[in-house]
Amino acid sequence: METIVTAIHLLVALAIIGLILMQQGKGAEAGASFGGGASQTVFGSQGGSNFFAKATAVFAFVFFATSFGLAVIAKEKTSIDVVDGVPVITQQAAETELPTVDQPVSADEAAAQDIPVIDVPAIDVPAIDSSAGEVPAVPAQ
Repeated sequence: METIVTAIHLLVALAIIGLILMQQGKGAEAGASFGGGASQTVFGSQGGSNFFAKATAVFAFVFFATSFGLAVIAKEKTSIDVVDGVPVITQQAAETELPTVDQPVSADEAAAQDIPVIDVPAIDVPAIDSSAGEVPAVPAQ
């Protein structure tokens, strides 16, 4: 069913493209006022504007209908129940042993364990007295 609707959808899309390309633009009527060969047209002196406009409208409606049908088919294929689609995890995750740092490591111990040592300078921050309402300035280094 989906293949048939897709094939119809594709053929209608190509037909719409062809119909639009065969229609005359608004500027094409200016040449007809100077005797521009209206007797040699297939659809008569008025041309096929009415036919092409109606055919384009019909094919546009069919294109809309096949688009809607394909959307419904796609929804039916992917619809799952809320409970049926959720996997149940029955086993617990394996616990991995992560290293813990209880006390600071000295530079000698870090070198022995291949731990990089980062030297961070200490910053002297003055205490803030909240009762005064003023924030002390930070001393420049």
